[in-house]
Amino acid sequence: MVEVDFGLPSSFDPFAESKESGAPGAKEYVHIRIQQRNGKKSLTTVQGLKKDYSYEKILKDLKKEFCCNGNVVQDKELGKIIQLQGDQRKNVSHFLVQAGLVKKDHIKIHGF
Repeated sequence: MVEVDFGLPSSFDPFAESKESGAPGAKEYVHIRIQQRNGKKSLTTVQGLKKDYSYEKILKDLKKEFCCNGNVVQDKELGKIIQLQGDQRKNVSHFLVQAGLVKKDHIKIHGF
């Protein structure tokens, strides 16, 4: 008999990049994603900022700058994540670069 080895295609995992790094911030990338809620509603998530930053102060400035609501969520695997209402991907990336928190080449924007 002839044995045939079939390679089954695996499903696409949008968070596979962050899982490969092992620990949050290991590759020093900041991931900015959009998550669709119901209808036109969406959330922008910011993950991978350095642990020594005050997430609450960054969130306060982001909320004031973009006139939106948001909060900081603690995740077991990914660490602290900032969530903002609406599609704020470009605004957040521009803000982080202007504030000097992250270099432009260390930001990855995901979504649509």
